[in-house]
Amino acid sequence: MPATPTAPDPLDAFDRQILTLVQRDCQRKAEAIASQIGLSASAVQRRLKRLRAQGVIRAEIAVLDRAAAGRSLTLVAGLEIERDNYPALAAFRAWADREEAIQQVYYVTGQVDLIAIVMARDMAAYDALCARLMAEIPMIRRINTHVVIDAMKLGLQVPVEAP
Repeated sequence: MPATPTAPDPLDAFDRQILTLVQRDCQRKAEAIASQIGLSASAVQRRLKRLRAQGVIRAEIAVLDRAAAGRSLTLVAGLEIERDNYPALAAFRAWADREEAIQQVYYVTGQVDLIAIVMARDMAAYDALCARLMAEIPMIRRINTHVVIDAMKLGLQVPVEAP
């Protein structure tokens, strides 16, 4: 089990450069990073270890081709909750955490309460997911679905800028 993150130290220019490079390729060797930013490989390794321990680097993942993984259908679902219902938010959060098809969830302002990014095999799988959701979390009043025609930009890279 990973250690509990400590409070992050302020990021300096080297940390920001390391984080920018690691976000593009988390398998990049410390030696390659070091040569790009002007530090030793051991200094880069120490900084990466600290950034991981502090929770600045939360995960290192492989990004898959969605079609090759059998999940070529992307949907953006806007969910409306009955009234201001905080127990429904907690119930939905727990439910969504268990559902592999749900990639991201945002609690938002506007016409809907939640936005979910969903990856499904096909519309039948998405329909079954929605049916389970409505049955298990009855406080969800409505689901407004948008089918993604083309993912024009995908990314989770966070710009790392000086304060």
